[in-house]
Amino acid sequence: MQNSASDITIRPLAGPEELGLFQQLSYVLDHELQDDLATGRRIPSWMWVALRDDRVLARIAWWTVKSGEAPQSLDFFDVDDSLPAAERHEIGLRLLETATAEVVPADAERPEYGRFMPGNWREDPAAREVVETRLNIVAASGATPLVERLRLEWRPGTPLPEASTRLSFRPATDREELISLMTLVVEGSLDEHTREELLTMTPRESAELMYEEEFETFKTPREWWRIAELNDGGPVGFVIPARNSYNPIIAYIGVLPAHRGHGYIDDLLSEGTRILAEQDVPRIRAATDLPNVPMANAFARAGYVVFERAINMVWK
Repeated sequence: MQNSASDITIRPLAGPEELGLFQQLSYVLDHELQDDLATGRRIPSWMWVALRDDRVLARIAWWTVKSGEAPQSLDFFDVDDSLPAAERHEIGLRLLETATAEVVPADAERPEYGRFMPGNWREDPAAREVVETRLNIVAASGATPLVERLRLEWRPGTPLPEASTRLSFRPATDREELISLMTLVVEGSLDEHTREELLTMTPRESAELMYEEEFETFKTPREWWRIAELNDGGPVGFVIPARNSYNPIIAYIGVLPAHRGHGYIDDLLSEGTRILAEQDVPRIRAATDLPNVPMANAFARAGYVVFERAINMVWK
């Protein structure tokens, strides 16, 4: 007798004590779940499973940057890959739509879906099937691809880039100085998320949103944030080294439009990398859009390696 989605139970976790149930399926972020629950970045009512008896056939979860805020991203969505393809699709889509209707208010924009995958996922048939199964289910719910991103890592023992001899660096004076520079940088940006924001907001609004939703959440010293200036004066750009809730990161690098094309990205990335490396960190993480070839090349020159990729999908 063939099973169907009609014999499954779809529900949220009853509490943190059901984390083991949720982890019947696996994903690269599983190790973060316990701490996310403890800090409120996730709550059990945002973590759903599709069950047949006690077996998890699919699971889904949302995340937020700070306890008490609305869900900001859909970052867990898995199905049991041993199921027949049609059954995976049916159960996964039913879970996605049922959970979303309960977690995301009807009048709210659906949070973006993001999936991490191996760097060679297209060349590996098994990895490709896993990725495409999930993306196809999400697409069936009305989402469309936004961008594919490279996830990069600098590791201790990698030679540090040379310090810049043509630029000087200083901490940002205050919030206004940095937002003013960011406003200039976002115009003409190759970052797809920024380009998408500029369809509905001004460059200043985009810069303020990024500062408030990301930069203000960092607990590492703001003295690490560096403004780059020419030796004869005048800002060229800035770099934001920091630590988020999980890793030391290069959060942002920006070169002012008037100074693009001179390779200053290398100087900025070198400065940010050196600041974090001096803290004896176990790694430095970064990411850039796949089409942003100049940025990807700069990371490669600085010794960063691609360890994963990510795909983001959105509902419009």
